[in-house]
Amino acid sequence: MSVLTTKEIMQIIPHRQPMLLIDTVEELEIGVRAVAKKCVSYNEPYFAGHFPGEPVMPGVLIIEALAQTGAVAILSKEENKGKTAYFAGIDHAKFKRKVLPGDVLTLETEIIKEKGPIGVGSAKASVDGKVICQAQLTFAIG
Repeated sequence: MSVLTTKEIMQIIPHRQPMLLIDTVEELEIGVRAVAKKCVSYNEPYFAGHFPGEPVMPGVLIIEALAQTGAVAILSKEENKGKTAYFAGIDHAKFKRKVLPGDVLTLETEIIKEKGPIGVGSAKASVDGKVICQAQLTFAIG
């Protein structure tokens, strides 16, 4: 599938600025996996306070960006169109380095388990090919 733009992403998931944390979707296998990009700008609102003089993207927002990437994959399924994917759990989260202004995050989430409205995704974020975060994300479709 071709790259999805922000406008196309917003047709799939309900997130809007300032909480939309993915810029493009580079790869999409409907219901299976998605790969997205986030260009981390100096203008991100959280940098003003996290941390003054040493801007670092909060880990929780990296996890949220990974969840949004997985939401694009799962909400692209015909039976899930118009629904919302809610967080139900975060397991085995590990952070290996800081994400700084100017970094381009590559976000990859693969759906590894689904039972009814509940599912699990295996998620990984990287910068320049180096893994900076991994987690297992549980979601509920509603």
